[in-house]
Amino acid sequence: MIVVTGAAGFIGSCVAKDLTETYSDQVVLVDDFSRIDKTPNLTSVNSLLQVDRNDFFEWSKDKDIRAIIHLGARTDTTEFNWDIFQKLNIDYTKSIWKLCERKQTRLIYASSAATYGAGELGYKDDHEVVSSLKPLNPYGESKNDIDEWILNQPQTFPWYGLKFFNVYGPNEYHKGRMASVVLHAFKQVSSNGALKLFRSHNADFKDGEQLRDFIYVKDVSKVIDYLMNLDGNWGLYNLGTGRARTFIDLGKSVFKAMGIEPIIDFIDTPLDIQDKYQYFTEADMSKLKSTGYKEEFYDLETGIQEYVDNYLKGHKSY
Repeated sequence: MIVVTGAAGFIGSCVAKDLTETYSDQVVLVDDFSRIDKTPNLTSVNSLLQVDRNDFFEWSKDKDIRAIIHLGARTDTTEFNWDIFQKLNIDYTKSIWKLCERKQTRLIYASSAATYGAGELGYKDDHEVVSSLKPLNPYGESKNDIDEWILNQPQTFPWYGLKFFNVYGPNEYHKGRMASVVLHAFKQVSSNGALKLFRSHNADFKDGEQLRDFIYVKDVSKVIDYLMNLDGNWGLYNLGTGRARTFIDLGKSVFKAMGIEPIIDFIDTPLDIQDKYQYFTEADMSKLKSTGYKEEFYDLETGIQEYVDNYLKGHKSY
């Protein structure tokens, strides 16, 4: 069996669908399936076995599990209740790790580029810097804490922690404020033909020229599929494109994909995230490529065009 946690969510549902192309009905979905707004994400995988996340460890005791793709987490960067992150991001992941250790099961889990904070130490996925990183919010702290904990465990089975950068793509409709800027931009332009981006509150960046590494969710699936069969090279890996792009680039790409002339204005970044805002992220992808990964990543324009044409225009799920 191949287990995907967070399987009703954005990345998890896309990964689960792609895995079925190789592993068919061997894929098992784990999540809190009570969220009605996530139900459309399961359209293409609703025939697979579903296990509630609270029942998973009891259910798994006598099961032969080849790999666990652990994508379940609280991902809200504006959440400040540490108890939620402790329970869902740290304690649950520790239990997943211990299960994999007992069964000697391959683990691929979601870390985050939020662990890098403002980028004071760069964006290189070296293990040596993990204990020195300074995330800007509790979400990033929880991800870095579990990365550090895992690095201090006995290394007895294959594991890979993926530091996701800014992922966008189908099945993120339920995410509200935490959805990608691509989805928010599409909604704004669809409603009023114009786009508002966050104004820069950093003198080193002009309005709209904040830089992020945006990665299409289909590339995330390709990397996970690759890691399913990688020998050795266990550890933490960045997962972005390796090329930072501006929010203006993103906005113009959305307008172009929709066939509309760009109208872009700027608004203040919300006060609750102004001092926790990342102005530049760019994944150093040399470590993953050194293992033999050769697939080209979607560039921003191509990814947005496909997302708009195949999913957003018809509000379609993956």
